[in-house]
Amino acid sequence: MKDVTETVVVSEEKGHKITILEEWCKGCTICVEVCPTDVLKMKPIGTRWQGTIAVVVDADACIACMQCELQCPDFSILIEKGEKKKKKAAV
Repeated sequence: MKDVTETVVVSEEKGHKITILEEWCKGCTICVEVCPTDVLKMKPIGTRWQGTIAVVVDADACIACMQCELQCPDFSILIEKGEKKKKKAAV
């Protein structure tokens, strides 16, 4: 199997890790449609049969509901739930 290009984005606020396997994404837009917090959008790219690929635009908005991963027909999105970072108390 050839190498697959991965785009990995980690939410600084919540620690969720979002991985998009670029060669597997066919640009169907299902992930964008099911995301309740608009984390993803489609980016034009000429090498895909649909002409687009999913990209992360707001990782901190991710609530790790896993809908994008569960609904992706090509298994091109992986979500790893992170732990919320504790805010430092004001002194």
